[in-house]
Amino acid sequence: QVQLMESGGGAVQPGGSLRLSCVVSGYTYSEAWFRETPGKEREGVAAIVNARVKDYANSVKGRFTISKDNTNNIVYLQMNNLDPEDTAMYYCAARPDGTLSLKAAHWMYWGQGTQVTVSS
Repeated sequence: QVQLMESGGGAVQPGGSLRLSCVVSGYTYSEAWFRETPGKEREGVAAIVNARVKDYANSVKGRFTISKDNTNNIVYLQMNNLDPEDTAMYYCAARPDGTLSLKAAHWMYWGQGTQVTVSS
């Protein structure tokens, strides 16, 4: 059984940075970060396959970086130059095969989420 546990969310001013972590228990081959705000669909932010191949939503390219520490089975999302539009609940997702899909329906396992608030 795969379990995902996110941490690292919080409040930050515009232009600031945060690093989210997702501890993965069990076997996964692909992981992703999604975000959700009330009344909107869950949006794919970044995905990684086999700790190497990556893809990003256009809205975060150049600002966010996804990575994975295979030794400790932790997936990170480094978020720089944050904007109030980035305010959301952020979720980690995973599956046991390879995909870079940023569609929520394509992912099997989910964490409980961590809140990110960007405000002055």
